[in-house]
Amino acid sequence: MLLVCYVSLLTVFLVPFLGCSASYEQDPNNHFHNVKFSQATKEIDAKTALNLVWKLPQVQRKAKEIERLSKGSIRVAAAIDSYPTSEQPYYTIKVFENHLNYVHTIYWFRVLTPSGTIQVLDILQNEYVSLDRWKPN
Repeated sequence: MLLVCYVSLLTVFLVPFLGCSASYEQDPNNHFHNVKFSQATKEIDAKTALNLVWKLPQVQRKAKEIERLSKGSIRVAAAIDSYPTSEQPYYTIKVFENHLNYVHTIYWFRVLTPSGTIQVLDILQNEYVSLDRWKPN
């Protein structure tokens, strides 16, 4: 009986803390069999994906440059253009100049889910590349 209480307490307190889920079977003699733990997959949410892109040093430099050159009349922003699907497991995020009458896209990014890896569209090659390979102008 003490073993049952101990395992139950571990399952209730320790497993959620570790971000895991547990499954087990108990036989009539109170013995546990086939204990399995599975790590919970933490999906990246839209706000996190957007913040990952917005905080990139290249994006911040470009935003400051545009706002400085326009004397504050043009603001730079970022928005989610598409959400992950089973065929395309990433957020598509655009960084753009927000003019009075129109929007001009500066950069396109993908934030892969669940990893949070960021890729950027190389417009000369027309393909998404890693941040390491990206050479912004």
